[in-house]
Amino acid sequence: MSKISIKPDDHVFVLTGAGISAESGLPTFRASDGLWAGASVEDVCTPEAWQRNPWRVWEFYAERRAAGALAQPNPAHVALAELEAKLGSHFFLCTQNVDDLHERAGSRRLLHMHGELSKAHCERDCGRPPVEDRAIYQSLAEVGRCPCGGRLRPHIVFFGEIPLEMERIEEEIAKATLMVVVGTSGSVYPAAGFVHWARQYGARTVYVGPEPPLNAAAFTNVVEGNAGEALPGLFV
Repeated sequence: MSKISIKPDDHVFVLTGAGISAESGLPTFRASDGLWAGASVEDVCTPEAWQRNPWRVWEFYAERRAAGALAQPNPAHVALAELEAKLGSHFFLCTQNVDDLHERAGSRRLLHMHGELSKAHCERDCGRPPVEDRAIYQSLAEVGRCPCGGRLRPHIVFFGEIPLEMERIEEEIAKATLMVVVGTSGSVYPAAGFVHWARQYGARTVYVGPEPPLNAAAFTNVVEGNAGEALPGLFV
């Protein structure tokens, strides 16, 4: 496997997707049967699902919290945390994943564009920031409410909603001289378009995953293999 060189003046933007968490045993969003962890996305991850049956949504994410607590960071998470420690402010990680495996591996300069399992926010979007919430709820009655009176909902970007902090993401991509994308299908936008933005700014682009993504033609390097095996030692 050829190494990817990083110079002292490089700025590295990393995008990770479900594939990196799958290597830690967490199911991916877009399974071949159209289900995510046994549930239809339309029933658990849309604004309409929340309006229709908030307890079904909370029940699903409580199960995801329980599964996430049992999962452990894998060597790919650790390799990215080590790269951050080496590069400092020249490193930025954007993840599509809602688990905390990157944080538990040691990553600090990161952004969760699709939200976080460990937080909740007001269903009314009243302007108050999300709150820490790791409870494994057993009923809707246990779920707290915002001071404004709205029920707390999982701090997850539902399908049809705008990903978080897109302006910050665009700023970081504009600075990047190297973009590394790990474990994504290249089919979910806007994240699938990040590599095109990076190329427009003149960045080198590297994909790491077990098979080429749908947008493979946009990458200057495609490294095929499980991230846990391919990332450690990839950068020099």
